[in-house]
Amino acid sequence: MKVGVFLLASESSADPAVVARKAEELGFDSFWVPEHPIIPVKYTTRYPGSADGRLPVAAAQIADPFVALARASAVTKTIQLGTGICLIPERNPLLLAKEVATLDHFSGGRFIFGIGAGWLKEETEIMGGDFLHRWTQTREAILAMKELWTKEEAEYHGKYYDFPAVRSFPKPAQKPHPPIFLGGSSKNVFKRVVEWGNGWMPTTSAGEEIQRGRTLLNEFAEKAGRDPQSIAVLAFGQPGQWRDREAIKDLEKVGVNHVTIWLRRIEGNEPIAELEELARRVLP
Repeated sequence: MKVGVFLLASESSADPAVVARKAEELGFDSFWVPEHPIIPVKYTTRYPGSADGRLPVAAAQIADPFVALARASAVTKTIQLGTGICLIPERNPLLLAKEVATLDHFSGGRFIFGIGAGWLKEETEIMGGDFLHRWTQTREAILAMKELWTKEEAEYHGKYYDFPAVRSFPKPAQKPHPPIFLGGSSKNVFKRVVEWGNGWMPTTSAGEEIQRGRTLLNEFAEKAGRDPQSIAVLAFGQPGQWRDREAIKDLEKVGVNHVTIWLRRIEGNEPIAELEELARRVLP
């Protein structure tokens, strides 16, 4: 079982480079940061994570994930680096493919591509995404990026993205490309993972829900002629979850391969003290 940590990397948080380096020293397997390019001043979409349906102020201060992970990459050697999550419909796949490949290349193949389609309608639309069909758009973007990552000359012709033969370098260090993990819990998410992903990132803390998801993944994979063991489950969770060794063991029992724990204290030297405490409580 791999154990990683998630930092809400923002203008008010500790330096991702400092936190990632300490996490690696303590023996954590992965380091994660989020993405919100912008937060609209006015929005009606309800945020499910708060009682009033509004995003916390810190969400508007989130740093660019690839810049944050590049800082972390430069001062570490072994820890994996992940986006939790990258909002695919809000990015141009030609530019995003190069960012992913560059980070993976210079980190020596340590990038994990955690992706989603977003939930904040106003943000998605401001950034050019088709909110009602955001997963269809996401699928096209991923398929286009796979072409760019794996071919000397790549082209793609779809509804949302259409480009002639181009060259895009560097190529990712991981072959054929970094692993792609999809967030979400609907049945369609499991079908998408089997069709064009490498793993599932559940945000629920309920072991029985994760176990049901693992079962569905196995069933869909077998029907598609894909080895179920080629699909990993990375429990992403929420703040406050999975903060002792027994909780980690329980996740392993329901088919989880990798778990990410959110750091609650993010400013100054606070995350370093929290990392040391977590290492004592969750790492073998």
